[in-house]
Amino acid sequence: MASSTTADDRGDAAAPDEEFDPDAPLQGDDSKNRKRAALAVAPFLAIGLADVVLLLGWGIEPLWAFAILPPILFCSVLAYIVFSTDFLDDRT
Repeated sequence: MASSTTADDRGDAAAPDEEFDPDAPLQGDDSKNRKRAALAVAPFLAIGLADVVLLLGWGIEPLWAFAILPPILFCSVLAYIVFSTDFLDDRT
């Protein structure tokens, strides 16, 4: 059974008389947020991993060095999620 609904009836297509506003925020652009989140979290992740390497280099038992790895990774992933989803934008 064929449907007589067109793209204009559903509202999928933009009206031709609307002009492009370059200053309007992009609603579907998540790549900028993901890049900003990765750049914000990377230094803290690098410091945490360097700490693990430093502990291993000092000769401490590897169990103690790797015991701090899960909290470092957890906090890094949590910070990445917060930055990439703009969770805190409405609070500032």
